[in-house]
This record gives sequence, C-alpha cells and structure tokens, in this order.
Amino acid sequence: MVSPVPGPKYLSVREHLRRRVAALPELTLLPPEPLLCAEYGVSRITLRRAVDGLVADGHLVREQGRGTYVTRPAIRHEYRESFVHRIAGWSSVMAETGAQVGTKVLAQRVVPAPAAVAAELGLDGASDVIELQRLRSVDGAPNHVAHSYLPADRYPRVAEEDFSQGSLYAYLRREYDADLAHARIVVDVGTAAPEEAALLQVVAGSPLLVVRTTVRDTGGEPLLHSFSRLRPDVSQVEFEVSVGGR
Repeated sequence: MVSPVPGPKYLSVREHLRRRVAALPELTLLPPEPLLCAEYGVSRITLRRAVDGLVADGHLVREQGRGTYVTRPAIRHEYRESFVHRIAGWSSVMAETGAQVGTKVLAQRVVPAPAAVAAELGLDGASDVIELQRLRSVDGAPNHVAHSYLPADRYPRVAEEDFSQGSLYAYLRREYDADLAHARIVVDVGTAAPEEAALLQVVAGSPLLVVRTTVRDTGGEPLLHSFSRLRPDVSQVEFEVSVGGR
C-alpha cells in the first residue's frame, strides 16, 4: 500500500514508484505486474497508468521480451541565471536556446514587504514591495513558479505592466535604466504545496528545486529579490563563474 495523496489512485502509485526507481541502479528490472498490483493493492489498469506516466517522463523503459526497467530521464530544460557578462532573466536565456517560453501571471500587486524580502532588499518594516508571481512553461509544459519582489517606490510601473510575455530584467533595463550588475543565487530544496502542485502538474509533496536570487547594482545596492520553485524532473540549475574577468 502507498500513502494517499490528493487526486486519483494512480498518482499515488506513480509518485511512490518514481521515488522507488530513483533509488535503483539504471537498467534494474521492475517486478512483474501481478506482484506490483498486489504490493500496491491496485488493479492492472491503475498500475499501467502509473507506469505509463513514468515511461513518458523517461524514468522507465518498456522493452518487449525483457520487461520494464529503470533508466535516467534526460534533463530537458535548463534553468540558467547567467551573470558572467550580464544579468539575464530566465525567459531571455531560454528563448535564446530556441525554446518556446510561456508565462501566466498569477499575482501582481503592491504588498507590505515580507520580513525575509525586506532583509534581502535592505528595506524597513514599513516599506511596500511589488509582488509578481508567474507560472513559467517551456514548450507547453509547466516548469516553475517564479516569485519576484521589487521596491514599490523605485519601480512603481511594474505594478501595471503586462508581464505575460517578455523578461522582467529587460523591462527594468529599458524603462528604468536599471543597473543589474551582480546576482547572489542560493539553491535549496522544498516540497510542492497542493495549489502549487496543481500548477506544476506534480503530486502534492513532491520535491522542488528552489532558486533564490538577489540582484544588486554596481554599488552593491539591492534592486530586486526573487525565488523560483522548479520541477526537478525537467530542470537543472547551471552556474557559470568567471575568474579574473575572463
């Protein structure tokens, strides 16, 4: 039996199997269907639907005469924060690779600065920030949810601009002549809350990569803070570091 998660039964089985095969050596054969059905307490149809999803995602391979075995999914998209020669937003970098980038604005509003954001931006507790939340997709598949925060008094027009297309960084450079010179990036791991899981089309409680970025100008003043919560099965985070200006 598996621990229940919100949604149809096959989603629980698929998530349990995904974690299970991730810990197995590549090319390991899965047990026969009847044994897995008995182990998970599900019908053959439910099991096959769960396995089909893992095959589609590249975690498993079916081979006639051999069975179903473990493989490793290729990284399909890269999350890049390029900061060697420029600070470039995710949408700009992905578009340069030829990917079809999609954006859905989930929230865009002026709010009191949360304590953690105020600390990153050097704001006092009474300051307001513009909160911008976006669901980002690549080639039609959800990739991550991005949360961006900017000082409201510095970038007031951000609250009204349409960010369903284009790059926030490019907009700040174009409209405010923003000096996006340095980026501090921290990566950790979180889990998907139910609403977030629905947006990213994963099971609630699934692991997510969390990328936190604070961008500063050449004088070291913080200009914006953001964090993105990414599906790790379709993303990787790349850092490129230049030493001595090379």
